[in-house]
Amino acid sequence: MTANEGALRSFKHRNFRIFFTVNMASNIGTWAQRVAQDWLVVSDLHKGGSELGIVTGLQFLPMLLFSLYAGSLADRLDKRKLLIITNAGGGATAAIMGWLIISHRVNLTEVFILAFALGVFGALDAPVRQAFTSELVGKSDIANAVSLNSANFNLGRLIGPAVSGILIKYFHTGPSFLLNAGTFLFVLVGLVRMRPDDLHRLPRDDKDRKIIEGLRYIKSRHDLVAIIATVFFASTFGLNFQIFNALISTKIFHKDAGAFGLLGSVLAIGSLSAAIVSTRLDQKRKPPFIMTFSALFGLLLIGQAYMPNYLTFALMLPLCGFFALTTMISANTYIQTTTPHELRGRVMGFYLLIFLGATPIGSPFIGWLADVAGVRATVAICGAITTLGALLIYLLMRKRLLKYTYAA
Repeated sequence: MTANEGALRSFKHRNFRIFFTVNMASNIGTWAQRVAQDWLVVSDLHKGGSELGIVTGLQFLPMLLFSLYAGSLADRLDKRKLLIITNAGGGATAAIMGWLIISHRVNLTEVFILAFALGVFGALDAPVRQAFTSELVGKSDIANAVSLNSANFNLGRLIGPAVSGILIKYFHTGPSFLLNAGTFLFVLVGLVRMRPDDLHRLPRDDKDRKIIEGLRYIKSRHDLVAIIATVFFASTFGLNFQIFNALISTKIFHKDAGAFGLLGSVLAIGSLSAAIVSTRLDQKRKPPFIMTFSALFGLLLIGQAYMPNYLTFALMLPLCGFFALTTMISANTYIQTTTPHELRGRVMGFYLLIFLGATPIGSPFIGWLADVAGVRATVAICGAITTLGALLIYLLMRKRLLKYTYAA
């Protein structure tokens, strides 16, 4: 089987090859910074779960505020130029944070402010980046490109935390932020080197791209409503490995930065496996499939919450990562491939609003709950909510989902 026909078929597009390559460096930097930010709050600044939850919440609050607007921009403006702006802003924010740490001037207030600033650029970037995938490869290869992008993201998740753990152990947290700032430059170079004439752009019209049109379209599709609701429970309560791993490794197992960073890399083994498998799923990503995997992910979290030691906890992470990422990749792909191109940016903006925008509410609550009820109980409760949410949505909507289950 050739790359044009199989799991690597999106690589036949030059612009996709460039974007994939530069994003590999960027994803490593992103995950290196995430680990360093958590370690900075919990260990260097000696704060607990509540403060960690607030930092995470502030970083994702802009997604709640701006993702719908960013989705509208993606449907109206040049996506490549928008991505140049968002990546330049993200790189500058990471560089400022790294400089503050290295110069020993950082405090919790500055962490709050810069986490929010980074989130602003991320919120504007995410819907545009998602919608840009179709321009890189064309409609026929969207599903494959989404899976390959996820594999790229999780390859960064495999390498980034381990790199960050080593940097933190020997040089503290500052270099991890500077590493991330540097990787944004690779993305900017890649975006500039793309050939605009090779992008798969459809003719634009002068119609005003109102956000409400995207919301009305989602409301008219029972399958999208069910999937987005499932993603809400899984992402808000289940996908909190940043907080779970930071608290369990430090508060329960009393490990150092290297062991903490290793957990992120171990998790990525399962996530990367899910992304690779997803390149071949294509037509199998139906709503019941997505809900089933989300429910299983929640059950695995409950089991992981009570693993007796660091080793058994780490061994559960790849399984959790596999089921979590299969759920999310399948949801993302299904929505992108079943949504008309003229609405894709706004629909993906709303999807990302739910996927990441609920974090500002969930993360502070989870951090507070960990301080009050204990870390293990919090992980188990989040797993139970993830599972029950998926099951409840399926039971309430199964009759309305029948026509989507068997559709080609």
